[in-house]
Amino acid sequence: MQTSQQIEAKLRDAFSPSLLEVIDESEQHRGHGGWREGGQTHFRVRIVSASFEGKSRVDRQRAVHAVLHEELAGPVHALALEIGVPTEQG
Repeated sequence: MQTSQQIEAKLRDAFSPSLLEVIDESEQHRGHGGWREGGQTHFRVRIVSASFEGKSRVDRQRAVHAVLHEELAGPVHALALEIGVPTEQG
């Protein structure tokens, strides 16, 4: 299973999101630190879930980082997060 698929599966299980996008942005970082041939090192995650309701931006990020701790300690070099709740969607 690719890293992007692992990230998606873990976030779906943990947060039951109404929106989830896991975007591999590794190619944009070719030649920079942490980049590897084949990608799967730099990701952007867009997630919307009611489970983030009432949590600060920092607490939302901490929750995602806790779920993805194995990936962040291993293959993932960079993770950009866009975290929201359904009531914030326009």
